[in-house]
Amino acid sequence: MPGGVPPVDNEREGLLAYLAQQRDAVRISAYGLTDDEARLTPTAGTLSIGGLVKHLSNMERGWMDIILQRRGEAGQEDYEANFRLGTDETLAGALEDYRDTADATAAIVAGIADLAKAVPVPRDQPWFPRDVESWSVRWVLLHLIEETARHAGHADIVREAIDGATFYPLMAAAEGWQASAWLQPWEPKARADQLVS
Repeated sequence: MPGGVPPVDNEREGLLAYLAQQRDAVRISAYGLTDDEARLTPTAGTLSIGGLVKHLSNMERGWMDIILQRRGEAGQEDYEANFRLGTDETLAGALEDYRDTADATAAIVAGIADLAKAVPVPRDQPWFPRDVESWSVRWVLLHLIEETARHAGHADIVREAIDGATFYPLMAAAEGWQASAWLQPWEPKARADQLVS
């Protein structure tokens, strides 16, 4: 449940659990959307739910490439396209890719004995610091939590602008909660293409 992280026994478990919680928050923002709705950019910016899911998956894979010191595809494609769900892409596909990325991250982190292991700072991107030689795996995981949480907030705002849906009613619907006096699970509104005249 993205509403709270369960108790954790150690640092590694805690870092991965908090990252998973933020990923779940992004998935909740996408709950119930059609592919066309997932492409909408209803705010003053250019962010869409589908684009955010796609970007987060690409970003996380890029950081795993950095940890493993392997040359990945991150940064090879058009940066702006990284934030768009193309007409040939589906929200379900982007969410599946995000789940696969999460599984790969968990496997990579499980294979690293010491979270203090040095991760050399790449020199091929202008946003990486020039005065830092390396981070730790721990730092990278904390950065992933930060970046994912920031974009989960973006997803909340974009989703509310699409159909007025907010996090807890969406979570209640996604998890099958019963309606209560204080919380009504989200229900989709009738779409124009579903109305019969």
